[in-house]
Amino acid sequence: MAKKAKGNRIQVILECTEQKESGLPGMSRYITTKNKKNTTDRLERRKYNPILKKVTVHKEIK
Repeated sequence: MAKKAKGNRIQVILECTEQKESGLPGMSRYITTKNKKNTTDRLERRKYNPILKKVTVHKEIK
């Protein structure tokens, strides 16, 4: 069972932007948390994409 969220932290999904544009099958996604009070805009992180086998930009999706 998942833990109940405490305070202002929420779970967000980060999705690879390069793979989305290339049209390859599959999708690289990561789940992380952020403080919605301090970080109001969308997250953007450099993470490893196992399908493309390189580090790419992952952006928060809704």
